Amino acid sequence: MTTTTPREVRRAHTGPTAGLADGYAQANLIAVPRDWAYDVLLFAQRNPKPCPILDVTDAGSTGTVLADDADLMRDLPRYRVWEHGELRGEFTDAAPFWRDDLVAFLIGCSFTFESQLRIAGVPLRHVEQGRNVPMYVTTTPCRPAGRLHGPMVVSMRYVPAALVGTAREVTARMPAVHGAPVHVGDPAELGIPDLDRPDFGDRTEPHDGDVPVFWACGVTPQAAVVASKPPFAITHAPGHMFVTDVPDTAYAL
Repeated sequence: MTTTTPREVRRAHTGPTAGLADGYAQANLIAVPRDWAYDVLLFAQRNPKPCPILDVTDAGSTGTVLADDADLMRDLPRYRVWEHGELRGEFTDAAPFWRDDLVAFLIGCSFTFESQLRIAGVPLRHVEQGRNVPMYVTTTPCRPAGRLHGPMVVSMRYVPAALVGTAREVTARMPAVHGAPVHVGDPAELGIPDLDRPDFGDRTEPHDGDVPVFWACGVTPQAAVVASKPPFAITHAPGHMFVTDVPDTAYAL
C-alpha cells in the first residue's frame, strides 16, 4: 500500500487514486452554475447514499476546507467537462473551463473506507490488480430534485464470501462516504447485464469464492448530468478523485 501524501497526489498524480494516500479521505467533484446549485444540493439531500456531501464552496471559489492549500481547478488527476449533458472531453487541468459562477460540491467517495477494509482483512482486488474500481449504471432511479433526475451508479468490489459481513460492518460505520453496501450478489437485480463490462473503471478479476458487493457511488451526479442536461458542469473523471487532508477515521462513527 502506498504512503504517498495527499499533497503529492494532488500536485502530481494523473491516474486513478484507489490505494493512494492511504488513510486519507477522497472525494468526488461536481461543479455547476449557481442557478443549478440548489438542484444539486436538493438532489444530494434526497439521495444521501450515492451523494453524501462533504463540502460545498461559495460561487467562484476553488478552495475547500478539506485541504487548506487546494485548488479545485487543478488538484484532481483528471476532470470531465459537460455541456447540455454531453461530454466535451477529459482534461488534467480544469482552469481553462472554470467559471466565476460555479459552485463546487465535494461528495464522499468509497475509496475512503478502503483502508479500513484492508485493516479488517478484506482484500481489495482492484488495488491488487492495479486497476480502477469497476462502476455500473443501475436501473435504480434516484429521487428527483428540481431539474435533476437520473439512475444510481454503484461501485463493485469482489469480496470473499466469508468476509461479506465484515465488509458490511466496516463500511456501515462510514455513512459520509456511502456507508454499507446497497446490494450483494446477483448484479441483474440492479439491472447490470455483465460485470465484465463496467460503465466506468476497469474490469476486475475475482478469486474463487468471491462475491460481488455493490456500494452507492459518487459518479451518480454524472448520470444525472447526462439525464438532466444542465447547460454546463465540471466533474471528476470516474476513479480520479480529489484527495483530501482529512483522515479517513474522521468519517467513522
